[in-house]
Amino acid sequence: MSSASQTPDEPPSTRPYDPERGLRGVMSATLVLEAIVALLAIPVAKNVGSGTSALGVVLICLLALALIAACVYVSRPWFLTVVLTLQGLMVLGWFITPTLGIMGVVFGLVWALVIWFRNEFRRRLAAGTLPGPLPPAAGGAA
Repeated sequence: MSSASQTPDEPPSTRPYDPERGLRGVMSATLVLEAIVALLAIPVAKNVGSGTSALGVVLICLLALALIAACVYVSRPWFLTVVLTLQGLMVLGWFITPTLGIMGVVFGLVWALVIWFRNEFRRRLAAGTLPGPLPPAAGGAA
């Protein structure tokens, strides 16, 4: 036993059930992937067409940093507003390099799908058509 306050019959303490935990992981992973793609737009912009200015590179780096920083706030109620604002900025990145704008549109579609999945998940959870957490195994058998 790891805790002096636990009795022999008491199961070890676990994290409370959170049905949206996996969805927040998907959202964070999407933000990180979007930041990587934004940073990969820099060499593409340098090699295609007329290139981009130093200010453009700085703006792309700031956008990537903001995308990664948004991962911290994935559980906040205003998170989607922040993500959609960053998504709009990425689409506006078309003026820096069209590559960034195209990727902004692609990730905009990804975010639309993630939001649809989240709303569908919440609807099914409220309707009771999703399975709940499994009860802990009785008697310590695995």
